[in-house]
Amino acid sequence: MRAYATPLGPMRAEATAQGVCRLEFAEGGGPPCAAPAGAGTPGSVRDPEAGARHLDRLGTELDEYFAGRRERFGVPLDLSGTPFQRRAWRALAAIPYGQTRSYGQQAEAMGRPGAARAAGGANHANPVAIVVPCHRVIGAGGRLTGYASGLWRKEWLLRHEQEKGPRA
Repeated sequence: MRAYATPLGPMRAEATAQGVCRLEFAEGGGPPCAAPAGAGTPGSVRDPEAGARHLDRLGTELDEYFAGRRERFGVPLDLSGTPFQRRAWRALAAIPYGQTRSYGQQAEAMGRPGAARAAGGANHANPVAIVVPCHRVIGAGGRLTGYASGLWRKEWLLRHEQEKGPRA
């Protein structure tokens, strides 16, 4: 586990040899990443050396994001979730920097019109805040709703991206 200082408070992350599996605000208290069979072997979550390069890269990319110099994250991810959650997270990753979508638009992008509430549930289960940008999804009519790390953080992240704006 590694901690990062951000303008929104401390965050902590975990990684496997395959990629970052958790990034959350310190008070999040989510369960640790699921260890694969054979945990304790090289490449598993419990191997203290596993994923160190991913955590280093994540720290660099977070610094660049908060400085307004990064719009997309490139650090490898190792996400565990249901097929529906994974589809929801891919739809989140496709939302351009500085833009928002409604939960209904996200569900449509997933090929599941009418599944807006389920998309919201998948977003809530997103294990990598900011990198998989669930903060870019808003309620119908533009209302800020549903951010597990606090609406004030969601508002800050959206304002940050809109002020920095996409680079040409």
